[in-house]
Amino acid sequence: MSSSRALGGLLPSSRIYVVSSCARCQRHRAFAATAAPAARAEKPAAGASMDPKASITGAPIEAPRSYGKRVEGGFTPKPLPRPIGMALPPLPGENTGIDGRSLQQRREDFVNYDKHLQRRKELTAKISRPYFRDWGNLQYHEGKSFIAPPRLFKAELSLFFPNLYGETLVKQDKSPRDTTPLLSGRASVVSIFSSQWAERQAESFTSSAANPPLHEVLERSGDAAQLVRINYEDNAGKAWLVKLFMGSLRSKIGEKDWDKYFLVRRGITDEIRESIGLLNSKVGYTYLVDHHCRIRWAGSGSSQPEELESLAKGLGKLVEDIKKEALLPATAREKLPGKPRLENAAKGSV
Repeated sequence: MSSSRALGGLLPSSRIYVVSSCARCQRHRAFAATAAPAARAEKPAAGASMDPKASITGAPIEAPRSYGKRVEGGFTPKPLPRPIGMALPPLPGENTGIDGRSLQQRREDFVNYDKHLQRRKELTAKISRPYFRDWGNLQYHEGKSFIAPPRLFKAELSLFFPNLYGETLVKQDKSPRDTTPLLSGRASVVSIFSSQWAERQAESFTSSAANPPLHEVLERSGDAAQLVRINYEDNAGKAWLVKLFMGSLRSKIGEKDWDKYFLVRRGITDEIRESIGLLNSKVGYTYLVDHHCRIRWAGSGSSQPEELESLAKGLGKLVEDIKKEALLPATAREKLPGKPRLENAAKGSV
């Protein structure tokens, strides 16, 4: 990994993205790049932090969390105060949770006192959190963290959905995959859950029974829209059970969508959780991600009628935008963090 990528203080040369040609968006991207956190070459302690809110810009979401002070006297979910997401466009190979250090790097890190202190802080943050806090927070509106916005976030102000890494249901290729190449170029409804309870909450937004208008848009869109499911299981035992029952999942989902179901084991850090509003590990979250991997809408917990409507309308609007953009000359289109560009950038940053 290049030194510029490791430092994270400057935008690396291998990551040349033009997300928008407008001057306002360029200023926004430049500011976001300087605020980006440093990438880590050493093995992290699950990306834990004593104060994850300090790593994000903008007002934090007002909702119960697994850390900090316990909520007393009740909690009522509020609308999202701002667009949520990561500051920089995602790259394949990010957030894998895999320790890619060489033996020499491991030896150097072992005797590096500063890295020892950093790892100790992360371990302290991880073990100091009450284990049942997330379960206790389910008493507040079934864990709903926020109310979905009635309309899409503006494209020029929207932030990015992170790259995640995991196995899919595809039989022929069982090697883990990145989510970014799948999301690039298409409008995506992305569900993240880690239990059957959370999955049912996500399905209250995305199932054909709960939201028929959404599936009408999906069917009309052809290949321009898709439904992506991310099952996040950082517990080895639970992940093994999910893999054991992958056969039943295949029959439930259908072969054409096998590549759109991910079992993610690691890589979702505290910074990612805070950035995308994934504040309760026991709750299901639903995101509307555009073809540039930007989060344009987000919902949490169980759906409300007005949220179902805004999700379906929002997906329809993104599909229209994709079709309109396809009619423009290539030089006038907004540049995608697309599959070939991402693969080349990932190779150049190593």
